[in-house]
Amino acid sequence: MASSWALLSSTVLVLVWLSSASRDESSLEQREVTLGMNDKDMAAPELHILQREMTWEDLFDPSAFIEQAVVNPSKDLDNQWERGQPFRPRSSFNQEYPVQFPLGRPTTDNLQAICLYGDRRPRYSDSYFPGSGYGQQKRMASAVNNAETWFGTCCTRNQTWERDVTLCCATQAWELSVMSFCQDSSSVKDHLYHCCKLQDNDRLNCFNSNAENPNYEPTEEIPLPPLSSPASFYFDPNNCPRAVMSLSGVRGKRRSIARNPLTSQEVDINFPPGRPTADTIESLCATQNQRPRYSVKCLPRAGYELLARQAKTINRMEKGFKQCCRKKKGVLNCAEQKWSEELKRFCSLKTAGQAAFHCCLSNEESESFNCFQNISPDPHYNMTSTTQELSLNKICDTHKIIKKKFPVGFPLKSLVDQCCPLSEQDKTVCSMQKLQEMSGNLCSSGRALPPAVRRCCQAPSQETPQCISKILLNAISKATNVLARKKVKRCPIS
Repeated sequence: MASSWALLSSTVLVLVWLSSASRDESSLEQREVTLGMNDKDMAAPELHILQREMTWEDLFDPSAFIEQAVVNPSKDLDNQWERGQPFRPRSSFNQEYPVQFPLGRPTTDNLQAICLYGDRRPRYSDSYFPGSGYGQQKRMASAVNNAETWFGTCCTRNQTWERDVTLCCATQAWELSVMSFCQDSSSVKDHLYHCCKLQDNDRLNCFNSNAENPNYEPTEEIPLPPLSSPASFYFDPNNCPRAVMSLSGVRGKRRSIARNPLTSQEVDINFPPGRPTADTIESLCATQNQRPRYSVKCLPRAGYELLARQAKTINRMEKGFKQCCRKKKGVLNCAEQKWSEELKRFCSLKTAGQAAFHCCLSNEESESFNCFQNISPDPHYNMTSTTQELSLNKICDTHKIIKKKFPVGFPLKSLVDQCCPLSEQDKTVCSMQKLQEMSGNLCSSGRALPPAVRRCCQAPSQETPQCISKILLNAISKATNVLARKKVKRCPIS
């Protein structure tokens, strides 16, 4: 009975195992799939797992971004430059680093303002801009600085040049600043200023038409310190119109003028003299021999006509003063009459086609005379009233007169040859050393000496050089007075 249950249990287990194996084989069964499948053999795959070309719109939602317009930078810049506006970053550059550029062409209408308000218009130092960037604005500032500095050079001669010559000088300075700016701008990789794209007169007219302050009016409340320009300016009178320069001579034989910097020659003339008054007449007569006379033979033929007229006016006036000062009565009336006559003659003698001296423009004589008095560099005649201090250095100017008229009893040639070529400071030291050597040699030579020198040699040895020095200074004083009486004319330019 027990064996029957065991057999039955084993049979059931075998049947269960076989049924399970049959199902596994059915699940692992493979069958051939052909390309000609119908829709029933393969169901259509779901849409989201297909592969296809995708666009940015599938990844980003355009509505999630702010719409941005496409701008053509080159076109925008061109439009800005064509309007004459220099390009600046979108920062607050206009407020932080403005440059008053370009400058206008000098004319007869604005020349007076150019000279009068030179220190009341902007200048731009190196510290004005940041260390980097703003290259175009820095070149603009440099052009303004150059022009204003060169204008000042021309205007310093306004008192001695005809007005048209000063205008010619200022025009050349302005044109050079324009040319230099365009050359500097074209040498760097930057957007070229629109006027620089033009040539010759078109370029100059473009700069002039874009000038922010064509009348050169003052824009600063207080005067600004001058800035030096590293660039050199050369004024060439030959480039001025012939009518302006009023050159004389046969056609085709125009004299050439060397192109020298204006700074190489300085005007040195005391024009106009002050008006004689009761307070100044004594000084006027006392210092007459100390005031210079002028030669006009040293002046160039072109560009210095006004300076020549000033020099001749002073010479005639001083000659008249000399005659007046010799009188016992009516000295003041005589000098004042001579002063007014010569200035009226000065105003009447103007070259055709040239502007008059500014003090000559008034129709009233009193206003004209007041103008001359106000601009006089020495209205009280006291610039030459102080006695010049005598020194051994004066031997260089007087040794020939001393040898001829005031011999001192000892040779001066070695002192003059060795000391006079030196600077003023070295000249003094050299003169003292040579004088000490000379004193010892004179006293030990044993030869006959003049009484004054012999007395110096009889003094204690430490006092001998000082004694010899007094003899020489006395001779220098006499020779200096002779030079003053000679009234050697000097050149009004140096």
